Amino acid sequence: MVTSYGVAAMITSAKPAPSSSPLRALLVGSREEDFFLIREILERNRAVLGADLEHARSLEDAKALLQQKRYGLVLFEHEAGDAESVQLVAEFLHAGVSIPFILLTEDADEKTVAEIIEAGTWNCVAKSHLDGATLVRTIRSTLELHSLQQEQQSTEELLRKLSRAVEQSADTVMITDHLGTIEYVNPAFEKLTGYSRAEACGKTPRILKSGEQGPDVYLEMWKTLLAGNVYRGIMVNRKKNGDLYYVEESICPIRDAQGLITHFISNGRDLTERLRLEAQLLQAQKMDAIGRLAGGVAHDFNNLLTIITSYSELALDAVAEDSPLEAKIHEILLAARRAAELTRQLLAFSRKQPQALRVVDLNQVVSSISKMLPRLIGEDIEFTFVPGDNLGRVRIDPIQIEQVLMNLAANARDAMPQGGHLRIETSDVRLDGDYIHGKPAVIPMGRYTLITVSDDGQGIPREDLPHIFEPFYTTKPSGKGTGLGLATVYGIVKQNKGFIWVYSELGQGTVFKVYVPCINEEDIAQPLTAKPAANVGGSETILLVEDEQAVREATAEFLRLRGYNVLEAKDGLDALTSAQKYERNIDLLVTDVVMPNMSGGELAKNLERLRPRAKFLFVSGYAGKTVLDHKVVDLEANFLQKPYGLKQLSAKIRSVLDH
Repeated sequence: MVTSYGVAAMITSAKPAPSSSPLRALLVGSREEDFFLIREILERNRAVLGADLEHARSLEDAKALLQQKRYGLVLFEHEAGDAESVQLVAEFLHAGVSIPFILLTEDADEKTVAEIIEAGTWNCVAKSHLDGATLVRTIRSTLELHSLQQEQQSTEELLRKLSRAVEQSADTVMITDHLGTIEYVNPAFEKLTGYSRAEACGKTPRILKSGEQGPDVYLEMWKTLLAGNVYRGIMVNRKKNGDLYYVEESICPIRDAQGLITHFISNGRDLTERLRLEAQLLQAQKMDAIGRLAGGVAHDFNNLLTIITSYSELALDAVAEDSPLEAKIHEILLAARRAAELTRQLLAFSRKQPQALRVVDLNQVVSSISKMLPRLIGEDIEFTFVPGDNLGRVRIDPIQIEQVLMNLAANARDAMPQGGHLRIETSDVRLDGDYIHGKPAVIPMGRYTLITVSDDGQGIPREDLPHIFEPFYTTKPSGKGTGLGLATVYGIVKQNKGFIWVYSELGQGTVFKVYVPCINEEDIAQPLTAKPAANVGGSETILLVEDEQAVREATAEFLRLRGYNVLEAKDGLDALTSAQKYERNIDLLVTDVVMPNMSGGELAKNLERLRPRAKFLFVSGYAGKTVLDHKVVDLEANFLQKPYGLKQLSAKIRSVLDH
């Protein structure tokens, strides 16, 4: 028997010799006279068939030679009952060795010949008919037959590889006839579309039509294909379950021997996830651009509002009480304050706001934002705020909490397109082990102020609830939501060391609960800031630096009316010049933060060297993040956000001077 090692070795060594060299043949048989006879026949016919013959006297010798050399032909001498030679041929065949065999036999019966042929022998020659013409003809036909089989095997292997490639491809493959009837789809197509091969075959690609593309797209596709060209494009298709998906299609016509189009083959690459990520990136870039734009617009708008409020207050001080002008000026101030609130909300939506933590009563914060929510949610939605009693004090950024409520209210509005009821409640809760046990969120035990926001809208599907706080996850139609609202809510709640929990059922509405931890009683007992003095005027010297002339002039006039000595400067360089020339004390620098030539922060550092006893108050119409970048501002102690009222400015100045 030939061992597995021997057969494997034969696979690499027993290959047909190149056609340009003489055919190397091996005769396997014990009869020496047969070897000399066949070699002589081959020598006489070398002109028509160049061949060199070698001799193996036994099967063992043949195995050894086949492992050592490459042969293009093997001739076996077969005796009746010689099963070993048949077995050797069979093992060669099963091991994948492809060598043409010729059996030289005389007395094998038909059954034996059939076994020999089945084992893989290519041809048989009776020894009694062994002459030059017969042997050469048999060898040539055997070699040609072997070559044809080799080509067939190579083609079959290539087809198997192509079949496996198509079946295992990550891209979809669909083959249709020239009329567009589907004849084949691969597993990737089944996985992506939800249609099985049995469901798709016999149908047309119209089963994937989404209705999201106009007829001109399909007309252009068929025009390209029928012209014999390759069509490439991005198609919006619909799955079996109704979901849309985006696929990059490459459709090629297939021609027959006469050049007629018989089939079309379509390769599709799923772009849904890539386009989703690109859309998220574009949305994030758009939000960043909106934030930058809002910051710049807010600065100019806040300066204009400061001018309006300042001159309105000056005018109000100048008119007699109960004058007809007094009520009109009050309306101007009221409108300016409303505009200032809108600007503040614009900034809250469009930037990541730095924290300005304060100890507050949440009822006051929620009550303040509740005055604006009806305008956001619309007149067809009833709004109710129910403040709780005996709330614990919390340390939070009020503007961030307002942003949370604005986002939750906007979501509730979208969930109630036909109108409904939005309710906000606050309450004092103490969470113990029994309450926390079994809750989906891990909330430490302790005292919390709870904000409950509930609506009676459409509700959130159960499968979406685990994902609603993920960035860019939205259940709203395209163009109706950014997917950032609830992610922002979650981030703000966590930043303020709180917890958020949601409950919803389809058709029954949604409830959000925000737990904000209360601070300890001893922390409450210590006020964070000193109360401003009742007297909002003074006699100190103030260096007022403001690049907006109208704001500077109105502010300076008001402060002088309150008894202060005011030095005016249009920018940082002008302020330093004034400080160097002024011989008396400068008690306070009131400066805009962002100015041309020199920022307020740089001015403060330079002035501190000239006037080490001077105090600082910074004002700005820019967003808080821009202000903090200057690294000289304490949002609580020495900063005032524009637009401000002159009386508000005066109180802040007094607070800084007295601190």
